[in-house]
Amino acid sequence: MVSALLILILPLLLGWLLDFFLGDPSWLPHPVVWFGKMISFGEHRLNKGLYRMAKGAVMAIALILMVFFAVWGLKRLIPNMVLWLVLDTIIIFYCLAGTTLIREVREVFLALDRSLDEGRKQVARIVGRDTSGLSAQEVRTAALETLAENLSDGVIAPLFWLALLGTPGMLAYKMVNTLDSMIGYRTERYKEFGCWAARIDDVANYIPARLTAVLMVVASGRLSLLKFVWQNGSRHASPNSGYPEAALAGILNCRFGGPHIYFGELFDKPYIGTNDRLLTTQDMRTAVRINRRTELLMLLILLATLAFQITH
Repeated sequence: MVSALLILILPLLLGWLLDFFLGDPSWLPHPVVWFGKMISFGEHRLNKGLYRMAKGAVMAIALILMVFFAVWGLKRLIPNMVLWLVLDTIIIFYCLAGTTLIREVREVFLALDRSLDEGRKQVARIVGRDTSGLSAQEVRTAALETLAENLSDGVIAPLFWLALLGTPGMLAYKMVNTLDSMIGYRTERYKEFGCWAARIDDVANYIPARLTAVLMVVASGRLSLLKFVWQNGSRHASPNSGYPEAALAGILNCRFGGPHIYFGELFDKPYIGTNDRLLTTQDMRTAVRINRRTELLMLLILLATLAFQITH
């Protein structure tokens, strides 16, 4: 009983605490950087000529399976329970991005207080759209949209896949997410090659995105917003991102969405919400508070689930 508790629960707590207090230190090598290099290497060599969709599918599936079985195999080579705990703790720490995301969004609002140009440059670190022509309101909107969307991608979804498939599944999910963030666009360059990466990401995030939205509403204490979320969550080009964004738009009583430029191409996204009011630093603070509460709710649910499995 005690050993089971240690193997399952202790790495989760330690990994979450490391992320909470440290985030992703810039001096520490990160697996996602390596994932990005592997994806870039494959994309530059395969995304040309005929059969781009097939080549993109093979690359995406191969990389995801490689990560899963690499962790799965490594865990079976480790004979010592202490080393198991260390490995799982490190993987969980690397896969969670709650603190780093919050820091980046705070920096956007601080930079915007100094100048619009600084705000644009800072938000470009966390969004894929062209930020050079954004207004101050659009910079704030972009930051808060990203905060909501990446609460799902960077915290809730990794924990969801940890619960289902352990740390091999959790790290494999990070490869899925990295593939989508790099090649899962509907631009001329990526619409064929990145098609499978985008669809795999849609499937992997289908439940986590909706779970994130529900937990955000619960964290806000305003359950009546669930109707708003379900009415507006589908008003997004992504089948998943709209749900956490709708939850935050409802909580802040604001409007997200609208036209954006990605890689030089205009994408006219539907609006989520109707109150086109001026966003403020206080809205950012409220959104950060909701993020932290949502993260804690998911952690408690996962810990309770693990404890139940161990005792029954």
